[in-house]
Amino acid sequence: MTDPNVRRTKIIATLGPATDRREAMHALIEAGADVLRLNMSHGPAEKHAERTRMAREVAAEVGREVAVLFDLQGPKIRIEKFNGGAADLEPGAAFVLDAGNPGIPGDNGRVGVSYPDLPDDVKPGDVLLLDDGLVSMRVTRIDGRSIVCEVENGGRLSDRKGINLQGGGLSVSGLAEHDLPHIRLAAELEADYLAVSFASNAGDIERARELLRQAGSSASIMAKIERIEAITNLEEICDAADAVLVARGDLGVEIGDAELPGLQKRIIQTALNYNRVAATATQMMQSMIENPIPTRAEVLDVANAVIDGSDAVMLSAETAVGKHPATVVKAMNRICLGAERHFDRVGESARLNVRFQRIDQAIAMAAMFMAKHVSVQAIVALTESGSTAQWLSRVQSSVPIFALSPNVASRRRMALFRNVYPVAHQPDGQDMDQVIGEVLNLLYRKRHVRTGDRVIVTLGDHLGDQGGTNTLRLLQIGAEGAAENQSELELG
Repeated sequence: MTDPNVRRTKIIATLGPATDRREAMHALIEAGADVLRLNMSHGPAEKHAERTRMAREVAAEVGREVAVLFDLQGPKIRIEKFNGGAADLEPGAAFVLDAGNPGIPGDNGRVGVSYPDLPDDVKPGDVLLLDDGLVSMRVTRIDGRSIVCEVENGGRLSDRKGINLQGGGLSVSGLAEHDLPHIRLAAELEADYLAVSFASNAGDIERARELLRQAGSSASIMAKIERIEAITNLEEICDAADAVLVARGDLGVEIGDAELPGLQKRIIQTALNYNRVAATATQMMQSMIENPIPTRAEVLDVANAVIDGSDAVMLSAETAVGKHPATVVKAMNRICLGAERHFDRVGESARLNVRFQRIDQAIAMAAMFMAKHVSVQAIVALTESGSTAQWLSRVQSSVPIFALSPNVASRRRMALFRNVYPVAHQPDGQDMDQVIGEVLNLLYRKRHVRTGDRVIVTLGDHLGDQGGTNTLRLLQIGAEGAAENQSELELG
């Protein structure tokens, strides 16, 4: 049953001090957060572990499948600390970025930098952007391990602000030494997604996956696109990753704000072409850190991300440190619903005209083709790993996809898939007709379907096998959720 009040786009909310009270976490999840993000750039491991455990407990109390995303800090290049915590830089003044003595506190004329190889990556004439571009300086010369600059846009610069090279070109890898214990922590706490910050190429994604598997985790990998090098290697990154995040903060600093809107659309479309989950992030509802309602520009920004095809939209400081975390999620929920009502991209035919390497993919695409041409009220996927549900979600439609799985890790992972609603179900036996009857009765009791609805069911003839989906049935719901008038397609 298609419900106009059920949101298809998923919401990622970042945890932080504002959500540390149990009541606040409860309100956040009840408001509609589908994925909870732990930002490894802030806070000790103990605090991340505490938040993760509480998130799992509260999600169980609320009765929702909620995924946990660990977001690695990555090799972000930062200045070190100042005497007094900050310095005021005047336009035209000389200023030194010191990679040789990073531990010496800075002043109005110099500060240490965290990346010792920075002098090797820049040359006279390059522009360095600090604190997300609020302060900029042009390199005049390299003096040993010091970079001598002239301040162009001055202002107050405080401890540990980031440094970007305008136009990109820094050689730093996508994984840093400080990320390694966080990968092990993600495995220990059974995170569902691991985000690789500042990924440059497929090698960064593959190394993160290898380290994660060595730590005993099967979490999915999300590639954060926030460097120009990642744009150059976008297709290979999409091929290597499970999900892609448009991280507009550092990316916008490197490429310039004028290029960002078009690039956002390109990244999302490329991810969808590779059948990867696509998410959009950074300052989507920034004013709501303080205010209880968003600006009209923020409303349009979130709506445009939905229209572009994002599976998910992300909140950062808005929920981590803002005054109204649950209110922000409710506002984003309303905006997503509005965008979905007015710009429903039903049945993109081009996405159905693809060659299939796997039977479960062919069944999923056949289901979406049928949903486009036959009036159905729901798609029901019996899935072990969630792969069929992911294929189903790649073709955008208003028909809800109910993904039933006995695997809790699969259900949590599916919480990020657009228009997919995970449901716990352990089949009672192997008889296909009996299992379908159980499933439809369960959905009927949960009021997801009603008498008279037509539904598409996908499943495998060997229940419990990963990647074994090979059967599609078109059914009508009879009295008390019983199946009637069925047609069947089987591949294999």
